[in-house]
This record gives sequence, structure tokens and C-alpha cells, in this order.
Amino acid sequence: MSRIWARSLRGRVTLVTTLVAAVLLIPFGIGAVTVTRAWVAASVSRDTRNTAERIASEARAGALWRGGRIPVLDPTVPLIQIVNPQGTVSAASDGAAAMPRLSDVWPTPDDRVITSRPCVPQMCLYLTAVRVSLEADSSVVYAGRRAPAVLSDHTLETVAAIEIAILIGITGWATWMIMGRALRPVAAMRAQLDEIQASDLSRRVVQPAGDDELSGLAASINGTLARLERSARQQRQFASDASHELRTPIAGLRAQLESAQLYPEDTDLDALVTSALRDTDRLEAIITDLLLLARIGSRADDAAKEWVDLGELVREELSVRKDRVPIRLAVEDGVLVQGVRLQLARVLTNLLDNAERHADRYVRVSVGCEDGVAVLAVENDGAEIAAVDRERIFERFTRLDAARSRDAGGTGLGLAIARDVAVAHGGELTVEDCQGGARFVLRLPSTPCRTDRPAEKPGTSGV
Repeated sequence: MSRIWARSLRGRVTLVTTLVAAVLLIPFGIGAVTVTRAWVAASVSRDTRNTAERIASEARAGALWRGGRIPVLDPTVPLIQIVNPQGTVSAASDGAAAMPRLSDVWPTPDDRVITSRPCVPQMCLYLTAVRVSLEADSSVVYAGRRAPAVLSDHTLETVAAIEIAILIGITGWATWMIMGRALRPVAAMRAQLDEIQASDLSRRVVQPAGDDELSGLAASINGTLARLERSARQQRQFASDASHELRTPIAGLRAQLESAQLYPEDTDLDALVTSALRDTDRLEAIITDLLLLARIGSRADDAAKEWVDLGELVREELSVRKDRVPIRLAVEDGVLVQGVRLQLARVLTNLLDNAERHADRYVRVSVGCEDGVAVLAVENDGAEIAAVDRERIFERFTRLDAARSRDAGGTGLGLAIARDVAVAHGGELTVEDCQGGARFVLRLPSTPCRTDRPAEKPGTSGV
């Protein structure tokens, strides 16, 4: 049984709620019974004292009761006796006339009112004894009544216990029903998730109506499934593209080696080695880029993050490049971002390589800060990128026809790597409108930085 409860959230919540209800209600019930008994006892004592005081006052005034019969002033206090100093009942109410002396308690002049709870044959009483006067030979008035049922037996405790047990049971039952209803969508989502196969991630769980936690959970599950589906689709596409891109240089290298093996006399060894090295370099470049894509955003990268000055990074990169067209700079100092320096440098290198391949006369690099966001832009005056292609060019192994015709040596992974690095650093890489060219903009979270932008000046990393 304990294992069943341990496996059931519904059972655990019901058990805990029932225990909490018991912990709260049982002391409350005990307190309520105690207070009720005290209140009833105080009320009875007040009534008997009031009656005794009134009879004593009448006795001091010299009242004479016909036949020694004292009239009952309060129906709730029917037992009244006046006892003289000799211990003889001199007057009594009808209810107490046939009874023996109600109590042996005898108030003194210093303590003229005494409340007691004596028991006489067949009953127990709540009794107040009042001395008529302070004289030594003063009589004593006794006024009392049978103890109420709530004070003489355990009826009150029994009723309270039954009521508390019912309330605890209702609490447990209500919690069980409410939890069952609340967890029903969770069970449905679990069943739907169990039916989803890795080969088909297109299905989604039903999102409950409303804007509560279960609806949010379903939305998160569907979001996760969407990302998994997208990732699986990208992996399949990536595997297909990678196999194609790797197969081409391998096939060319194999063909050259087989030809040299078949016709060694007609083979130009220098040309063969040069071509084989070119294909090997391409394979190495593709594999290197694939490994970089696989590790972007790893924990090792998080540990290697540091504060990087984008302006300084641009100048360091341009100082070692030899480009065919001049590069114009508009770089602010003090634009800091937190990231992996080597990966950010790779983004800049890929963007510059892409710009150099397509530029006609110049490439422009700018670094600045907009609303607390670091902005690095690389643009060229080459062909514009159509709006429909601005997202497609960031897909792996995707190159536009113009790129293929101009550059056959690229791996097709440069912009994909740049986009993944940007996302892993909490930023974005997009293509923006640029009249007469292409403009790539990298935006990354930054510390507060200067907003004054230096005037653009021509500069080159090499001609």
C-alpha cells in the first residue's frame, strides 16, 4: 500500500491534505469543547449565584415564605434551600423540599459566597452557597441545579469527534476528487507523449483551455516537441548534405588516385599531388567546421567566456588579413561583450570572407552600441540578397547560385557557424536592407557603452 501511495501524486497530496486537516481540526475541536464546557459552567454558576443572592437579599429584608416554600425565581435553578445555623432546612423550594441538605459547605463572614459541585443521591449539582448576613448566627442560602448534560457526560466530546471525523473525511474525499480532475489533463498528455515516436515528432499534446499551469506545461511540451522536430529535421538534412559535400572531394580524390594507379606513365605527379592536397584541404575544412558546429554552446565554451572588446577584435583580425578590396572602418572603442574570443573572431572572419567574395570595390565594418546592445555590421557593395533568401543562406551547406559560381572552395558552413555562435552568445545574426549591396548585422548583449560614433574613415587590411 505504501508503494502505491508513493507512486501516486494524487494519493500523496490527498494523504498530506488529510493529515493537515486532522492536525488543524483536532486541536480546534478540543479547544472548542473546552471553551464550550467552560462557558456552560460559567453560565450555570452565574445563574445559581444570582438566585442565591436574590433569596439572601429577601431573607435579610425579613421575607416570610408561606409553609416554608420558596418560590422559584429562575426556572433553570429549581433547587433552593435556606439552612439555619443548627443545620436544619428552614425553607426550601418545591424541588428541594424533599431532598436532604444540598451541601455541607458553610460560608464564613470573610467568604460569604462559595460555589461548589456536590453530588447528592442520584445526581450531581452546580451549587452556590450565600451567607444571609455577617452575623454569627446567620443562615445560608443554597441555590443549585442538576449539572447540564454537556457537563455531566461525554455527549459534547462525542458529537465534536464525529463532526471532526466527518470534516476530515470530506477533506480527504474532496482533495482526492479535485486532484483527480486536476491531473486528468496530465494523464492525457502522458498518454499522448507515450504515443509519439522518434520517427514522427509532428504530433502535439492537447493544450487545456485557460491560462493556468497545466496550459503552460502543455505549451512548453509542444514547444519542446517543435524544437525536437526541427532539430531532427535539421539533423537529417545535415546528414544528407554532409554526406554529399564530403562525397564530392573524396570521389574526386579517389578518381585521381585510381587513374594514377592505372596509368602511372601518363600521370603528372606534381599535378596529382596538388589536386589531392586541394581536395584534402577541402575535406579538412569541412570536418573542422562540422566539429565547431557540434561544440558551439557546450559547457566548455561557457567556461571559456571572457569580456571581449569588439573594436579591438576587429582591428586584430584586420591586421593579419590580406584582402583584395579595401575595408572601411567605423569602430567605437569600449563596446564589450561576454563570449568566447575565438568563436567571436570566427564569426568576424566568416563575415569578412563572405563580404570579400561578393564585394566589388569595398567592404565596410562598423562597431557600435544601440540601446545597450553591441552591434557589429559587415557590408559590401556587391549583389543584394533577395528577401526570400535572407534566412536560407544561414542553413548549413546552403549557397546561392551566385556564390557557387564565384567561389567553389567554400564549405557552405561559414554563415551557419556565424549564426549558431551568435545564438549561443544570446544574440542574433541577420541580414538587413542595404541599397546596392549586402549588410550582415551581429547583435550581442553588452555592458553600458559609449554612444558617440566616430566618423567613418577609410582603412584597409590589405589590397
